[in-house]
Amino acid sequence: MGVYLDYNASAPINDKVLEKMISVYKNNIGNADSRTHDFGENARIIVEDARKQVAELLGVKSDEVFFTSGATESNNIAFQGLREYAKKTGKKHIITTAIEHKAVLETAKHLENEGYDIDIVKPDISGRVRAEEVISLVREDTLLVSVMHVNNETGIIQPVKELGDQLEDREVLFHIDATQSCGKLVDEIRDLKYDMLSFSAHKLQGPQGIGALILKKKRYKLPPVKNIMYGGQQEHGIRPGTVPVALVAGCGEACKVAKEDYVKNAEIIKRIKQTVIEELNTSNIKYKINGCSDYCVDSTINICIPSVVSEALMLSTKQYCGISNGSACTSKSYSPSYVLKAMGIPDEDIECSIRISWGADSDLEEVRCGVRNMFEVASQIAQ
Repeated sequence: MGVYLDYNASAPINDKVLEKMISVYKNNIGNADSRTHDFGENARIIVEDARKQVAELLGVKSDEVFFTSGATESNNIAFQGLREYAKKTGKKHIITTAIEHKAVLETAKHLENEGYDIDIVKPDISGRVRAEEVISLVREDTLLVSVMHVNNETGIIQPVKELGDQLEDREVLFHIDATQSCGKLVDEIRDLKYDMLSFSAHKLQGPQGIGALILKKKRYKLPPVKNIMYGGQQEHGIRPGTVPVALVAGCGEACKVAKEDYVKNAEIIKRIKQTVIEELNTSNIKYKINGCSDYCVDSTINICIPSVVSEALMLSTKQYCGISNGSACTSKSYSPSYVLKAMGIPDEDIECSIRISWGADSDLEEVRCGVRNMFEVASQIAQ
């Protein structure tokens, strides 16, 4: 099967996280919202401990952490949960970018059909949107600005720091999709100013099916977000439904591990990227990096190998490594990447582009061997 190099789609679960979850499944039965017996109370304690672990990683308060099924649901709540507030204030203008995850873009499109005014900002060839352009679009009736921290296809860091600083004193809500940065750019996230933030645990070696929406208080009040589903008062009414205790525990443990190891992990991840680039440079292939390397995280690289169609390359090298040519939610469509297209990259280059992503637990020599073999095959195809 080769080496797994598709961490941006989903990272392998950490051993400590898995052990924690197994222990909870085996030893802690009960519903965290059952108040009449110790089983429920023990489950509640596990959930609240995990909430603290998430809060400590992100540098927020525990009562600002709301568990969801993942970033897709969190993004939907951040957008759709503002309907009541939008109606009350008359603010129905939303600003986002053309390179957001589909969970943001499709939700924005749905709201547009309901009469909301949506402005979508494109990046330049660097893969980065201009903060000034986003700010220039802010109006009196602007309800929300939503910009991802790190793009899932290119790894390019977006100017969320600059945006947060400029939006802080305006009556505009700011949402950040931190799915690809949570647990990695830890210090950077702690320094950001925002109202809402989304992430999924499985991107930072936690379990799939769990994540969180962070709702930061301003003047002791949470953002005016309401639930978009009905059925109970779990998560203070923001997200009804029985809290999956073991998944929440796994999410908390993943955040704890990330908090303890992110400095060490950053060095390992950087070394792996240097190795991938070394192998590229010593191979016989011509290539182009999609996006500006100055703004790219060390866990991702998106490259175009002219005349080598990505689908053919992935099929020809799957015994060496598992890579992708786009977001996992759209990779089955075989249509050109909307992210690369928004950057202004020609279709013929998009067709020949691949994404390689890794983590701190990736074995350096396995990565070196896997990408070396892949680039050798690419060289043969290009001839």
